[in-house]
Amino acid sequence: MTDTSAQHTGQEFDAEVLRERALTALLTARERTALLTDSVDDHELTAQHSPLMSPLVWDLAHIGNQEELWLLRAVGGREAMRPEIDGLYDAFEHSRASRPSLPLLAPAEARTYAADVRGRALDILGGAPLHGGGRPLEQAGFAFGMVAQHEQQHDETMLITHQLRSGPAVLDAPQPPEPTGAVALPSEVLVPGGPFTMGTSTEPWALDNERPAHRREVAAFHIDTAPVTCGAYERFIEDGGYTEERWWAPEGWAMVREHDLDAPLFWHRDAGRWLRRRFGVTELVRADEPVLHVSWYEADAYARWAGRRLPTEPEWEKAARHDPVSGRSLRYPWGDEDPTPERANLGQRHLRPAAAGAYAAGRSPAGAGQLIGDVWEWTSSDFLPYPGFVAFPYREYSEVFFGPGHKVLRGGSFAVDPVACRGTFRNWDLPVRRQIFSGFRTARDA
Repeated sequence: MTDTSAQHTGQEFDAEVLRERALTALLTARERTALLTDSVDDHELTAQHSPLMSPLVWDLAHIGNQEELWLLRAVGGREAMRPEIDGLYDAFEHSRASRPSLPLLAPAEARTYAADVRGRALDILGGAPLHGGGRPLEQAGFAFGMVAQHEQQHDETMLITHQLRSGPAVLDAPQPPEPTGAVALPSEVLVPGGPFTMGTSTEPWALDNERPAHRREVAAFHIDTAPVTCGAYERFIEDGGYTEERWWAPEGWAMVREHDLDAPLFWHRDAGRWLRRRFGVTELVRADEPVLHVSWYEADAYARWAGRRLPTEPEWEKAARHDPVSGRSLRYPWGDEDPTPERANLGQRHLRPAAAGAYAAGRSPAGAGQLIGDVWEWTSSDFLPYPGFVAFPYREYSEVFFGPGHKVLRGGSFAVDPVACRGTFRNWDLPVRRQIFSGFRTARDA
């Protein structure tokens, strides 16, 4: 079918515009990597702060190794710089829990390696054909965009490690803006039924699981105007949410009992108040802020308790992208323009979600807000390929994860950079995961 989303193909840009876009994306990612790794000492870089996560120094060298594989070797045709380390930094060869026992590059060596790779990658970027007639990896600068997205995804992973580490705060950021006009917002909006275009065949840096564009028929439904807040989730807790088996999927109830869960990760109760730890700082839980660090099972249980459900992935995307006036699917909820600080909370600009109702300029045609940024939103859907899916440029990015074991998250969080976040972007994880920057909103049939 014809892709009725915005036509953003590499043919629209001349080579210099593409080159500048790729350069900016790569430099922005590296600045963030430096912030996350330079803010702690070598001992903390090499420590494993949780068996769920790699040592930060592994992520640092892995970023450099992936850049070497794809930009130096695949695009540039260069000889391998450090072929002996490829296996060490292959995410599929070694589990996160086992990585501290590997003969990893030391912090200084990892920094030098990543910097050397980057210098050579920028040389290749200066002369690479970026559009038209070239190899698929080079069209519209895809390989450079893919590598920038990969680094930003690992930056988000490293930020999760920062949240899991103990000790005093080492990161800081200004508070997100307060909501404007939130009082007038309804609690939910109606998304009319009918077809829409899901996915994309034209977004130049879209990854394989976002493709191709295809028609989906979705029945009318209601969806929350904003993500579920901490205050609403507290009411679930106080009403016995973690003690009533009837709200939980069997696997979720087993998780609650095994780990004696009674609240989102990082929350604890003190003198009748809910507190949480956020990047080394203990603070009161804000009632108007989207709830964070909840698993799919917790999100699903809350939705059942509330007499609602989690939205399906097609419902979420229709609420975020479909413009009923034009019939088009937009790149973002607000339109086709790139994200700005007025539209979405992205890029680690703030170290927390904004209060529910913020970012009025980012609302979708349906009237739902904060669909991009703030918190990843669990959907009810399993991670599955779209009709016509083709793995590119390697099976391990998406294909090996397809199936009922992983649930889809959409929208991105405050920890996601704009280069790795768009209306079609798909994230996925195991339904037990709580350390990720995950929240949710609920839906109901119309």
